[in-house]
Amino acid sequence: MTAAILAASVPDPAAGAEVTGSAETAGRFRIYLGVAPGAGKTVAMLGEGHRQQQQGGDVVVGFVECHGRLVTEARAAGLENVPRKVVEYRGGRFEEMDLDAVLRRHPQVALVDELAHTNLPGSGRHAKRWEDVLELLDAGIGIVATVNIQHLESVADTVERITRARVRERVPDRVVRRADQIELVDSSPEQLRRRMLHGNVYPADQVPGALAHFFRPDNLTVLRELALRFLADETGAELSSYLARYQPGVPWPAAGRILAAVSAAAGADVIIRRASQLAALTGAGLDIVHVTSDAAAAPGPAGDRLGSLRRAVPDAGACWHELEAGDPAGALIDFARGHGITQIVIGSGPCSRWGDLLGGSAASRISRLAARAGLDVHIVARRQLVRS
Repeated sequence: MTAAILAASVPDPAAGAEVTGSAETAGRFRIYLGVAPGAGKTVAMLGEGHRQQQQGGDVVVGFVECHGRLVTEARAAGLENVPRKVVEYRGGRFEEMDLDAVLRRHPQVALVDELAHTNLPGSGRHAKRWEDVLELLDAGIGIVATVNIQHLESVADTVERITRARVRERVPDRVVRRADQIELVDSSPEQLRRRMLHGNVYPADQVPGALAHFFRPDNLTVLRELALRFLADETGAELSSYLARYQPGVPWPAAGRILAAVSAAAGADVIIRRASQLAALTGAGLDIVHVTSDAAAAPGPAGDRLGSLRRAVPDAGACWHELEAGDPAGALIDFARGHGITQIVIGSGPCSRWGDLLGGSAASRISRLAARAGLDVHIVARRQLVRS
């Protein structure tokens, strides 16, 4: 659970301003959450590294992405860099964080940029950089890290629909919520676009396309709103925990639980992500339920998809349940009544297979039964299931 939520507006690096507003006491796992690329999260992370070093801390750079930005490179000067691992991949030579080297060095604090980064095949034992970070934390090394809001699993689908840009690299919300402190690195849409024009975000040849698409003012406004909502949810959870511990007599509304009904059909992963997003926004618990009419394992591709869904459940912060019942809709409602469920998330259309299982419109039948039980139903549109 996040112990402190801080917010700071990072000055425009083009103006040469110093980054201020750091917390006086850093948590063991601290994350700088950027509202968008170029907001200044890496500069803020490096500034925190210098602050801790000046106070006598043993700080190293595990990995920092400078992207050729002079301001970022200047900010990194004076900090010890753990040598990177050179990886040959598809005829090229690339650098990745050397996890084992950081473990051997075993500093008090390591700075690790871009939690969502996908490690190159053969570069180490983990596929994702956030997995490297979890191993460092388990080894007793404090971490200061960065991530942009669009890479959080619970909001990535929303970002894709709004910006029409694929979010290929994602971080499970549970990893970010494990942080002791999350600091928002904020920047207005106008400031971000100005930085883009000054060449402080992308190379010059990429600027026109970025400004016309992902970096449109309306897109940047939405990204900022998503970041603020994520932090507001964290603050609410923190207040709830505090009141339960120190002010037990003060009422605080319970968030309830959410049920996501999935099948072996393609697109069920979208239902899980949508339910996870809803649970994150409301602070609710999440149960993933698969109902089958017999105990036999699903064959072929369907069985593979179910296995993939089960593996995705821990990252969604959810619990997996399998029910055997001749009436899947009735089984869902009975489960909901017995487990404190307040909201149900299902898919629409033939893709979800509920129509085949129940006959007629599955969404309509579940909605009718849910209404009688006092439950809300969220239906994921068929076009989103097909697109996945």
